[in-house]
Amino acid sequence: MMAAKKSYIHSVILILVVLIFGSVACTPGSCFEETNALVKSSFYSDTSGLMAAPDSVSIYGGDNDTNLIYNKSRKPDRVLLPLDASATECSFVIEINGITDTITFTYSSYPHLVSKECGYTYFYTIEDPLFTGNIIDTITLTKNTITTLAEENIRIYY
Repeated sequence: MMAAKKSYIHSVILILVVLIFGSVACTPGSCFEETNALVKSSFYSDTSGLMAAPDSVSIYGGDNDTNLIYNKSRKPDRVLLPLDASATECSFVIEINGITDTITFTYSSYPHLVSKECGYTYFYTIEDPLFTGNIIDTITLTKNTITTLAEENIRIYY
């Protein structure tokens, strides 16, 4: 009777060990890749044409001041702007050195598999952005495909 009980306990322990190691081996890996496709915008001087960080930048999304993206960032050489995958147009209120402009993007979105661990994200194809022109002189589109890569998409000349 005692041998049967020991055999049963060993069997239970063996099953538990197999289940524990099996569940650890089957857990998905962690996601270490960038999963947000953002518009990468750099600032340039409209007089020299060279990269020039403004003294201060504030950016609000969605045409209102409740969706603050940047709050008086000091000397940013680049800003990242999120687009809405469920829309085809998105606007941002941008304040450069105390002067406000609005930038509007028109775009299409499509799903993209980042990896098995990270899942899907949306990539975008944007058209030339529209802007109000108070401090912004020109916006040039350098790459119209918005992906997770660290590539400049637009240049803002002010």
